[in-house]
Amino acid sequence: MNSPFTHDRLDRRSRRQRNTRRVRQIASVAVRYGLANYLRKMPGKRMQQWLRGAAGQNIAELSTAVRIRLALAELGTTFIKFGQMLSTRPDLVGPDVARELTQLQSDTPPDPPGVAEATIQKELGGSPAAVFASFEPMPFESASIAQVHYARLHTGENVVVKIQKDGIETQIEADLAILADLAELAENVADLKLYHPVAVVRQFTRTMRGDLDFLRELRNIEQFRHNFAGDQTVHFPVPFPDFSTRCVLTMERVEGVLVSQIKLLPGPNPQMDEFVRRGANMYLEMLFRDAFYHADPHPGNLMLLPDEVVGVLDCGMVQGLDDTLREAIEDMLLAAVRGDARTFTDAVWDLSTSPPTGGRERLYADLAELVDDYASQSIGGLEIGALINSLTEIIHRNHLFLPPGASMMLRMLAEVEGTAKLLNPSFTLFELIQPYAEQAARRRFAPKRLWLQMQRGVRQWERLVRTLPGDLNDIVQGMRAGTLSIHLEHRRLDPVVNRLVLGMLTSSLLLGSSLLWSMRAEPLVRGVSLFGAIGYALALVMALILFRTIRRSEHPPDDE
Repeated sequence: MNSPFTHDRLDRRSRRQRNTRRVRQIASVAVRYGLANYLRKMPGKRMQQWLRGAAGQNIAELSTAVRIRLALAELGTTFIKFGQMLSTRPDLVGPDVARELTQLQSDTPPDPPGVAEATIQKELGGSPAAVFASFEPMPFESASIAQVHYARLHTGENVVVKIQKDGIETQIEADLAILADLAELAENVADLKLYHPVAVVRQFTRTMRGDLDFLRELRNIEQFRHNFAGDQTVHFPVPFPDFSTRCVLTMERVEGVLVSQIKLLPGPNPQMDEFVRRGANMYLEMLFRDAFYHADPHPGNLMLLPDEVVGVLDCGMVQGLDDTLREAIEDMLLAAVRGDARTFTDAVWDLSTSPPTGGRERLYADLAELVDDYASQSIGGLEIGALINSLTEIIHRNHLFLPPGASMMLRMLAEVEGTAKLLNPSFTLFELIQPYAEQAARRRFAPKRLWLQMQRGVRQWERLVRTLPGDLNDIVQGMRAGTLSIHLEHRRLDPVVNRLVLGMLTSSLLLGSSLLWSMRAEPLVRGVSLFGAIGYALALVMALILFRTIRRSEHPPDDE
């Protein structure tokens, strides 16, 4: 009889073998699609015919963006989802690749008959016949992670039941582990390190694990229902927590017409215009009022209900914004609406996680040109989608990276306008944004917000005062023990060397003065080390000189 240790060792070996096969598959697909650039240069056509995609496409004739999409699609669920996530990051992958990745579809065949019923038995403690008054065994929708069935509760409510596919979590977790390893390797490649592979994969891992937890989507629905409780023009499906688990989600069956299925009648349509306005206002309320928004407003997730009520489906992809990020985004949108290029540049710069290589002035030149192009247009003629596409192209060109929440928000606004234009081609989101932008500006000076900021500042100062003595003691002890080290990282080796030396001298003088002050080295003046005090003063002067030098380099005088 095999021992538990033997079984565990066999399981580990089996997992390693599966991972090895998967890595080989990934490498094979990547090489096959990546070689197409080199095949273009070969004189004969027969060589180019050897490499084809899964659907028989001649890879050598395809653009880089298309080849990336086909490779991700061929690798399956996890990589399709990864591509869909990258489609929200044009600042990372560029607008062309991001636009191509929006075409990735995750529809897959449903599980074999009986598998979904077994999941219900396991998760809800009874067969579908026992749990529900009726249950349709054939799903009406099947995606990569879950399939959805119609059902009816014993209390009479018509519902839809979203059931996680069998084995999908194990498959995704294995792919996530492989992606994490690949990201670590990519960090050692200079060209790939610019794309922050580890941070991107870490964010994707959190997103995927959230998608696998249907209780998270249930909480999202409940949050949206709470936020719009008094709004009769918006409807989110009612969730049923007693019939939901991590792998099963039961919610109200909403009856209406999907926006993707609406056929417009010729001529003016005031009712449809009102529906479009309500939907756009709903998303602006999510962003400016709640800082918690539905991040996937494509036509298949929105529904026209009776009396032009906006129905929202599939609340798995949502994004929350903290106060700092929301205010930075508001600054950017306010500046764009007002046509203030300098403030727009400052807002984009402050929002970025990596400073652009060309510097603030180069970014300002690009954004000023963008603002000038749109300033001459009337509000009715402005398209926020086109503006966002131009903005993300500038961001990508300047090697600037936005936080995930900011890039997803920009994509959401562009998609809201695109969906609205399907129903009302003359619609412009700029007209609706202006009042919300003004509300955001007034909120900055609300007494409640100022009071909260004051409290936060007091807590931060209190924490600094409490921890500073201990931190200084650690520095002094490190100096005495010879273990203190200073780590400096430089992105460019330009004429910054002088500033580097000055910074090191300033730091050394400050640390040495701290040591003299703490040891009360003589001579003393009113109990304070004279040389320690003089050192502090010199360090302050040198720090001011360094600060002034840096500011001048960031804001060079304009040429006459």
